[in-house]
Amino acid sequence: GPNGAGKTSTMRMIYCFSPVSAGKLEVMGMDVMRAARKIKAKLGVVSQEDNLDPDLTVLQNLVLYATYFDVPTSEARRRAEELLTFLSLQEKRHQKIDKLSGGMKRRLMIARALINSPEVLILDEPTTGLDPQARHLIWDKLRALKAGGVTMVLTTHYMEEAHRLCDRLVIMDHGKILTEGEPGALVEKYVGREVLEIRASHGILQTLKNSIDTEAGHAARETELVGDTLYVLIREPDGTLLEKVPEIQKFDFHLRPASLEDVFLKLAGRELRD
Repeated sequence: GPNGAGKTSTMRMIYCFSPVSAGKLEVMGMDVMRAARKIKAKLGVVSQEDNLDPDLTVLQNLVLYATYFDVPTSEARRRAEELLTFLSLQEKRHQKIDKLSGGMKRRLMIARALINSPEVLILDEPTTGLDPQARHLIWDKLRALKAGGVTMVLTTHYMEEAHRLCDRLVIMDHGKILTEGEPGALVEKYVGREVLEIRASHGILQTLKNSIDTEAGHAARETELVGDTLYVLIREPDGTLLEKVPEIQKFDFHLRPASLEDVFLKLAGRELRD
């Protein structure tokens, strides 16, 4: 969902940080209002905010956190070393937190969330603000965890991240679920197979939009004019749209596969969110 959709508020209720504002919420079959302590013991949480202890080293952050789950010190050190190796932080084990890059801090927060061998890993926008290299490294590690059987629940507004990592999605806005399902099925349901983007002046595109709406028939699922760009959602990539409306080829246009981002913008709107 976009900024302000309610993603973080929902996550905080799931990991028993905030009270449930309405209705009933169960995690792993347990009511969060009655079994918060049991639920927390089975969760690993990577929050949006950097809440690492700046006075401790990388290794100390992990070992100390493990004590909250009654993990013996020797076992905590073993798990910590294993996780630091897995998340490519072994050479930073004795560094203080302020010496780490943003990507390293996020990886350390993931390692810390795994120190208690959780049944479910909660990640709230795990790669926001990171450069592409750091983001892809974290994606690789999360995919490895997923392949190893770790259940993950994450929030994101990066549609590429959602597509790469998630088997099932919930798109939400203003605290309400707009839709849910498997990524590919959502693209097929709301957009189709391809999207044609046509660029020209708004007035000319309005005329072209009217032509497409009138002449394209089932070839065009939907058209949307936004500023100086006309978006045409195409059901099947069979080329019939350009045959039925040949004047399209007079314009600057780009034909591309439909994506989750198209679904997101269709449901949540294209207006800027602060």
